[in-house]
Amino acid sequence: MGRLTVDLIAKSSVHVKNRRDEPLEQYLKKLTHLNFSNKNIDEIDDLSVCKNLSVIYLYDNNITQIHNLDFAFNLTHLYLQNNNITHIANLSSLQNLSKLYLGGNCISVVEELEGLTELRELHVENQRLPLGEKLLFDPRTLQSLKKSLCVLNIKKNNIDEIKELACLGNLNQFMAEDNQIRDIKELEYVLSQWQKIWNLDLSGNPICQKAKYRDKVIVMSTSLEVLDGKEVNNTARQFLLNWKAFRETKKKIAKEKTDDQVAQQKLDNLQIIRHHAPRNYTSPGIRRFRKPVDLLTKTPNFACSGNDEKGALPPALESKGMGDGLERIGSEPVRFLLLPSNMMTKNHGLRKATGSLSVQNIAQPQAQHH
Repeated sequence: MGRLTVDLIAKSSVHVKNRRDEPLEQYLKKLTHLNFSNKNIDEIDDLSVCKNLSVIYLYDNNITQIHNLDFAFNLTHLYLQNNNITHIANLSSLQNLSKLYLGGNCISVVEELEGLTELRELHVENQRLPLGEKLLFDPRTLQSLKKSLCVLNIKKNNIDEIKELACLGNLNQFMAEDNQIRDIKELEYVLSQWQKIWNLDLSGNPICQKAKYRDKVIVMSTSLEVLDGKEVNNTARQFLLNWKAFRETKKKIAKEKTDDQVAQQKLDNLQIIRHHAPRNYTSPGIRRFRKPVDLLTKTPNFACSGNDEKGALPPALESKGMGDGLERIGSEPVRFLLLPSNMMTKNHGLRKATGSLSVQNIAQPQAQHH
């Protein structure tokens, strides 16, 4: 046939029967449904006289371009599947269009649908694409459809990512069979954005081969009623949700236990370090050294002079002391040494020396008696 024209419509047996004696122009103005599917149509001519068309069936033809439909302001359903269309165009004026069927064409990019604010269903499945290519989506088109689109059919289009479709928050049916979707984390994110989804079909995708795929997807979406053509049982979902909650609680307890063990190990290590660390006394006050006292007990006599400005302890004591061994009282440095009480009482000279704040060295060993 070739072109779809007004004359072709008038000569159609169906319309001849319906029209009877009614004038053609008047009949075409009242016409709401037009069905010329599988008629070898390759082009749409001027049909502006058919102003009240609401449904057009033109599937299974040879149409290569979408045009001459700007007049159809009342069009709600357009069936153009299984043609040779390569580019979506000239549809922005169809503001009442709610269902668009473009499956089985040669479209590589879903685009130029920004004006279709009432579009509820979009079917672009099974595009005849070059080997290795996949169906793409224009972000502007997706943004324009995010509030209206409810049904999206993209099956058999070699699609491997669906994250960009997450913006379609009003979607309730998503058919994506026989693609290359494989990322379970990406699917989880998308389903978290699709709060109204009730029918999801991913059969034939690599993701379906993952362990416990169905159980995981059912838990991801509480609104899901049909998954891959099979009904989702609410009892099974509740069981899976309870099991998930139990496992998460168990993991949390195990993590807290591990954290406590790590903290305790750190504390134990710190205590071991403190136990083996050398004791350096740096606080002010009297230094107490057992070894120097033992040495002093072996030295029977000490020489001290209250008039000497400088004095010295035995070299053994000087070398064994910890810290600088000096304390300051006022402006005068004084050395302190802890001695046994019996030594202090027997040696009156030493007691006198320790009672004077101006003495720096309180004791000095005398030569031993032979």
